Amino acid sequence: MQRHSSRSTFRMVKFGWAFVMSALGAVLVSAAPVVAHAEPGTTTGQAVTDTEVTVGQLHSATGTMAISETGSIQAERLAIDQINAAGGVLGRKIKIIQEDGASDWPTFAEKSKKLLTSDHVAAVFGCWTSASRKAVLPVFEKENGLLYYPTFYEGLEQSKNVFYTGQEATQQILAGLDWIAKEKKAKTFFLIGSDYIWPRTSNKIARKHIENVLHGTVVGEEYYPLGHTQFGSLINKIKLKKPDVVYAIVVGGSNVSFYKQLKAAGVTADKQNLLTISVTEDEMLGIGGENVAGFYAAMKYFQSLDNENNKKFVAAFKAKYGPKAVIGDVTQAAYEGPWLWKAAVEKAKSFDVDKVVAASPGIELKTAPEGYVKIHKNHHLWSKLRIGQAQADGQFKVLYESGLIEPNPFPKGYQ
Repeated sequence: MQRHSSRSTFRMVKFGWAFVMSALGAVLVSAAPVVAHAEPGTTTGQAVTDTEVTVGQLHSATGTMAISETGSIQAERLAIDQINAAGGVLGRKIKIIQEDGASDWPTFAEKSKKLLTSDHVAAVFGCWTSASRKAVLPVFEKENGLLYYPTFYEGLEQSKNVFYTGQEATQQILAGLDWIAKEKKAKTFFLIGSDYIWPRTSNKIARKHIENVLHGTVVGEEYYPLGHTQFGSLINKIKLKKPDVVYAIVVGGSNVSFYKQLKAAGVTADKQNLLTISVTEDEMLGIGGENVAGFYAAMKYFQSLDNENNKKFVAAFKAKYGPKAVIGDVTQAAYEGPWLWKAAVEKAKSFDVDKVVAASPGIELKTAPEGYVKIHKNHHLWSKLRIGQAQADGQFKVLYESGLIEPNPFPKGYQ
């Protein structure tokens, strides 16, 4: 796959194209076109008045992905509340229209079209899975909408209409594998994941890195549907193969069953190294820290980070959502979305999508809970990789922190 050119067309990984297009057919073809009309105070056709600007939220509030996406909904609302309390954006308060993707990719596409063509939102903060992002991407590009996407993902994509506030593969997958290979002298790996585009593509990248760079061996690779709850046969295979590392990309509610069954089968951290790129504090809340304790996660953010930005963020989050609320990597990346959009709008002095996009590269967020991020011209963020070890209380102990890693969604040799 070639690198992004000056054209604004997105890059689509081969896997999942047929599924997404077939799923979208009814939505994109049958939906009646809606003509945008400019509201008072704007010439962009967006829902902007002299006192208010409307944005959209599009996450799974229901279904198997709600365990992961609820934190994103909360964090985006916290950011918007804080922005409004400080005077809004260009003197306008932010109004939110929330839609539920319901853990269903065609529903995401349908709701994104509504937000852009009926509600005329100035930006959308949303999606979690790569399947949902791939489903909405043609809509955002056709309608020239603006999406802030918060999840760590496989990379191999760049779009004029999307800003990726999570990490791509070189920042998370490759850096994480390098750490565990060095620290645990790991040579054999068992790859597992949920059966959709992000885990499959991520494991494809992981396999290439393991075999070609780390000179290791993949001794097993298994996938299971979203919502799957029976992992007995997989656990037996892991126990038989005895890999140095289980590399886990199980997503959503399936994590609860997987980790509880691992522990019940005696596969615990004192006997087996496990590195995940899909379990954050949000999932740990459902799994139970005692069922994950000792395993490792590769993320850019953990709630336990010790810096002043994060202390303020955690305090504000808990004040709004309760003392037992937890904050994971994607939740924090979701919180950054409205702030980065605000900075770009104010730099552009306009809500117009093209002007906001043009103003975005180089924008820094020095108040980010993770410490610091900066928007790259490829619409991803400069950020750090951190390794956390799961604790019984549902938090992570940070063991390692890299320097800032430049985002590279199209790494040579991994496409």
